[in-house]
Amino acid sequence: MGEPLDVLALGDFAWDVLIHTDAPLAPGGDTFGQVELQPGGSAANVAVWARRCGARAGFVGKIGRDRFGELARENLSEEGVEHWLSETSSRPTGVVAVWVDHTGQRSMVSGQGADFLLTPEDLPPELEVARHLHLTGWSLFTDPPRRAALAAARRAKGAGRTLSLDPASFQLIEETGPAAFVRMTAGLGLAVIFPNYDEGRVLTGEREPEAMARRLSALYPGAVVALKLDARGALVGAGDRFTYLPPTPDPATDATGAGDAFAGAFLARWTRGVSPEEAAGFAVAVSGWVVARRGARPPLDARMKEHCGVS
Repeated sequence: MGEPLDVLALGDFAWDVLIHTDAPLAPGGDTFGQVELQPGGSAANVAVWARRCGARAGFVGKIGRDRFGELARENLSEEGVEHWLSETSSRPTGVVAVWVDHTGQRSMVSGQGADFLLTPEDLPPELEVARHLHLTGWSLFTDPPRRAALAAARRAKGAGRTLSLDPASFQLIEETGPAAFVRMTAGLGLAVIFPNYDEGRVLTGEREPEAMARRLSALYPGAVVALKLDARGALVGAGDRFTYLPPTPDPATDATGAGDAFAGAFLARWTRGVSPEEAAGFAVAVSGWVVARRGARPPLDARMKEHCGVS
């Protein structure tokens, strides 16, 4: 490998089974829609979007010894993402069912695939090749893979790297207990945290975005808080100083992976010295473009290639 990576994401690679319907589902009923299979997984999505936005990016995870695992390797290679993938025969490569309703909102059922079996022994010796390590809550709610994620964080921090976290699921934070989740993550010395509104609400008990952001900053001292507000844009800052970034005018079609695109785009700029406010403005534009299309990783069109500065 040549230059050090800008971003290394650790966690889940999963295949998304996307189900789009034009009308609400009726219990026991039938309806027509569109069903697609697309690559996903929150941590893998972040690595892919960081790479698409010009960063040198990598991914660490676990896959099944199956055809979906082979396709995962192929997909990351095609995206230009360096990857370290251990294998297991105990579980298949992860698959997530994603139902996107007629308003563009998504609901997910996540199968606990091979990515949930990542252990500290699976961590590659090259873990410190990146200047920044990104984790998601999906790697912390159960053990494994919790010990692997925390070991990776300790190694990265010990090597002087920066860390970021996407809390990932307000429901699982509620099940874990917000105070317990904060105890587990606040000591990691995070440089950036990427909660969405619902995760911020559960973690802080606040409902007004600025109060929520200030409380998150108090819970995670020293971290940049990038609070994703969906159709309302984002708030970014630390302490008592936050900047509001308005949303793009893109119509909402599918929210799948928009938060991952935001994090990947933000880190692609921030790890290269751009201010948090400028990085967040760039990330809002990228995630707004994603929301207007289907799937977590729609192919880049000419507009987004120009915006990301890639050919």
